[in-house]
Amino acid sequence: MPSMPAPTSPGLVLRDGPALPPLSHFRLAAFDMDSTLIGIECIDEIAALAGRGAEVAAITEAAMRGEITDFKDSLRRRLALLAGVPATVLDRVLAERLTFNPGARELCTALKAAGLKLVLVSGGFTFFTRYVAAELGMDFVRSNELEIAHGALTGRVAVQDWGDICDGEQKRLMLLESCERIGCRPDQAIAVGDGANDLPMMGAAGLSVAYHAKPRVREQARVAINEGGLDRLLELLR
Repeated sequence: MPSMPAPTSPGLVLRDGPALPPLSHFRLAAFDMDSTLIGIECIDEIAALAGRGAEVAAITEAAMRGEITDFKDSLRRRLALLAGVPATVLDRVLAERLTFNPGARELCTALKAAGLKLVLVSGGFTFFTRYVAAELGMDFVRSNELEIAHGALTGRVAVQDWGDICDGEQKRLMLLESCERIGCRPDQAIAVGDGANDLPMMGAAGLSVAYHAKPRVREQARVAINEGGLDRLLELLR
């Protein structure tokens, strides 16, 4: 029988189970980017500025809810709608629309001060993860590289040494590879996300955290932050 949610304080839920270990137990924290560390879905914002917002957002929402189960397919479908969009739109999204979610800086600062390594692993794009990683002090990053030709998006992603599209399985692998790289066990890792493609890495980590997440993700995470900022996780980890 599944465990029932145990309210901890308003908007912060800890599901029944073993007592949470102290912060000192953990050595790594892996984060999704879009709608987790930052307050936007970058691909939706690119599409909105390009006049294709409704079409792309509908696919994004269905994928995040888990209704489109193949993230790679959903991403390719969305990117195809953006073929020919000037690459300068990326600069506009970064300058005009990208904002950090409440508590993101505070949580990352606290985790780094406690000695944790930070991982940014995103189905979004390197143009944005480079900025976010630099701002938050991420140690390892994996995300998708938009292909650009003649100053415009081609509607495709470029192949990198690990593959072409960072989907849920790649997120899980990145968490495990990062643990191996620093010499820690997966149960010493925290994974934070909001969408269906975060579930594989959340399932591999010792502590799964859903941040203002889709219902399916909230139901499966050990911790759900439904109100307030990301730094509310620190209320549970001492």
